[in-house]
Amino acid sequence: MNTRLVAIDATRGIALLGMIAVHSLYESKPDGSPTWTFAVFGGRAAAGFAVLAGVGIAFMTGRARVKRRDALPTASMLVMRALAVTAIGLALGYADASFGAVILPYYGVMFLLAVPLVFLPTPVVGALGAAFAVGMPVASHVWLAHLPLANLDNPTVSDLVHQPMTLLTELAVNGEYPALPWMAYLCAGIVVGRLSLRSVKVAAAMLTAGVAMAVGSSVVSSLLLTRFGGLVHIWTAMPGSILTSAETAEMLALGGDGTVPSSTWWWLAVDAPHTSTPLDLIGTTGTAIGVLGLLLLLGHLTGKWARRVRAAVLGPLAAAGSMTLTLYVAHIVFINSDYDQYGATEGYLLQAAAALLIGLAWRATAGRGPLEALVTALASRAKRLTAPLPAPA
Repeated sequence: MNTRLVAIDATRGIALLGMIAVHSLYESKPDGSPTWTFAVFGGRAAAGFAVLAGVGIAFMTGRARVKRRDALPTASMLVMRALAVTAIGLALGYADASFGAVILPYYGVMFLLAVPLVFLPTPVVGALGAAFAVGMPVASHVWLAHLPLANLDNPTVSDLVHQPMTLLTELAVNGEYPALPWMAYLCAGIVVGRLSLRSVKVAAAMLTAGVAMAVGSSVVSSLLLTRFGGLVHIWTAMPGSILTSAETAEMLALGGDGTVPSSTWWWLAVDAPHTSTPLDLIGTTGTAIGVLGLLLLLGHLTGKWARRVRAAVLGPLAAAGSMTLTLYVAHIVFINSDYDQYGATEGYLLQAAAALLIGLAWRATAGRGPLEALVTALASRAKRLTAPLPAPA
């Protein structure tokens, strides 16, 4: 099997298990500090999905800048994929957001915004990614003071019909996974997807860069908040914030719901999960790139034991990662059903084992996951219908 695709799917599998952990396990200890599982996966799992979505877009578009003659069919394919993912996400709008906010409608908006990116040279996409990572949190910080508080838990079809502008604003700017700043992830993924991922040097460079981004953002945030007084400024501005004292402490320890308060610019120095600050976006992008680079390097190890380890570890992860849309939807449905009568740990272990086993069984028999097959079929049909007619002989 293609070791490059195995590494990509296995990285998706890790992100899936991480997201299930975030939804199923406890976030904090009795003292308010994050549990080790939330410290590892909080914010990083969802970001990993977004970066890999960009990698997937790069693969769907031939891992190169799309030529003008292919513009319409390519755009049609991506738009249809975006609409299908959004529709699935809105259908899950009944889910209780306290168990887990549904990310799919936000991904749908990101896929739409990514359409122009596939026609741009790779360096330009990279530059735009940096601009999204730094510029959009700054712009959002200004906009938030003029926007109503986000009040849509999990977006529904009813929201689309009755309050479309409110829905679009939350999906793009101030919702749980705001699409505009999160475009940094898709840009990074498109750039990564266009690299020579079979190269050992590229994999090593990805691992090195990813670690540097993840560690560097954490160090910079710590310095800004402690040595340069960022925390003091945040607490001083707290009376003018939308958060109470307890909520401020919780956001600093556990992260937010997509944005940070606009009471002081020092909030942008935070790197906590789901705050969509520059340091949060850079650090979580680095984690996703680093993990993918590590798994790509593992694919280059030779020898009998290396092959056995890859088959035992990466095989199940890749199988689950090849159908993450289906398994993610199944997870959301399960945790909102009467069947989820388990404790946190046993419930997580049950879901993780089911995801790995179902992935292996489905790949061995049916191949592509059912929702993946549906979305791909719709996107492929849209591409065929808008493809230019062949020139007459």
